[in-house]
Amino acid sequence: MSTSPMNTPTPVRNDRMLTAEQLRGLVLGDEIDTVVLAFTDMQGRLQGKLLHARFFLDEVLGHGTEGCNYLLAVDVDMNTVDGYEHASWASGYGDMEFILDLATIRRMPHRPGTVMIQCDLASTTGEAVRVSPREMLRVQTERAAGRGWKAVAGTELEFVIYDTPYDRAWNDGYRGLVPANQYNVDYSILGSTLVEPLLREIRNTMYASGLTVESAKGECNLGQHEIAFRYDEVITTADNHAYYKTASKDIARQHGKSITFMAKPDQREGNSCHVHMSLRGKDDDALVFWDEATGTRTPAYDHFIAGVLATMREFTLFYAPNINSYKRFVKGSFAPTAVAWGIDNRTSAVRLVGRGAGARMENRLPGGDMNPYLGLAAMLAGGLYGIEHELLLEPETVGNAYESGAPTVPSTMREARDALAGSAIAAEVFGEDVVRHYVHYADVEIEAFDAAVTDWELRRGFERL
Repeated sequence: MSTSPMNTPTPVRNDRMLTAEQLRGLVLGDEIDTVVLAFTDMQGRLQGKLLHARFFLDEVLGHGTEGCNYLLAVDVDMNTVDGYEHASWASGYGDMEFILDLATIRRMPHRPGTVMIQCDLASTTGEAVRVSPREMLRVQTERAAGRGWKAVAGTELEFVIYDTPYDRAWNDGYRGLVPANQYNVDYSILGSTLVEPLLREIRNTMYASGLTVESAKGECNLGQHEIAFRYDEVITTADNHAYYKTASKDIARQHGKSITFMAKPDQREGNSCHVHMSLRGKDDDALVFWDEATGTRTPAYDHFIAGVLATMREFTLFYAPNINSYKRFVKGSFAPTAVAWGIDNRTSAVRLVGRGAGARMENRLPGGDMNPYLGLAAMLAGGLYGIEHELLLEPETVGNAYESGAPTVPSTMREARDALAGSAIAAEVFGEDVVRHYVHYADVEIEAFDAAVTDWELRRGFERL
């Protein structure tokens, strides 16, 4: 974790990010008046504080700040929930320390005079908060570093744009939403240009905030689009992913629209988050997954793939963390159901693409609602487990993986919860305390859903039954 911000200069990730000294100059020059301190919670949301910039310089930059530890023990509605070891009424809901990561100082161009700094979390006695998603990913990166490797990844995140603004959508119970495109616009230039004012502002804002933007394209669902960003070291990718989701919703609101990253917002195509990952040399960027001399995959690559597949069912809760996530897994939908791999095969859960420096595996299981830190941590943990135990890679699935007879991903959150709860591998690579925390997270969601009366039940039963 980053420590006291002023001990040593922290390298910036690129020339669009700010150093602490540059931020100080901008604040003293009255160009920056607000500093957002944020961490990512269990649900994948940025939580934190908006500080006056002068107070930040005088009091927080050198000392940090605090927040209630219940922020990693609540449900989506921010209700305090019994049963967590991390925080409870019995322990008094004390504080956590926000540990500023000064490599993450970024401008927020859509919010004038504002920067954001992302944070790690520590207890008031200085220990890292093990159930924090960012810490869970950090632990896995340290496992890789112990072998001289770093993990790089890219997340391809789909979303649906509606012409209905957020407040109206809420007040109308999310009924009658108007999609920004009225027909399938997959790869359609016309379909993209119809919503280009919003897409353009998101792309340009993200670039100015330190992300490397590749492209935007239409997708299959009505109003569905994707903006792609260049791969990076996994913690950087997760930081960027979390920032992008928050900022893009804010920008959509400013345009009088709304966007959703829900895995399955309706009965058409869901929102995916395909995750591309590979290993490189930690210091020299050397290839780990590809043998240039033979032009083939390395044994380490095959073991990594085997590990991701071997742990996929047990780790599904980290890839698909909500009740709604499981509605996406439908045969013939380009969302996977088969725990299988193939070369450039979009019907399988794991798709291998690229050669040489571009050799990487794509995990097609996660949806747009994935917490990026948890999903990347699960994928990296599974892959490293495969390497450490030299797991053999099963034969490639050729053709339609939906009809292959391969094992299937969990079809409900309850099934995924039970798989994680019983996983000896999860306990080994994450720790039993972390597993218990996220199993309880699932229990809370399942209990809430089981108690809810849905529109489907009312439509079918109110009059006719």
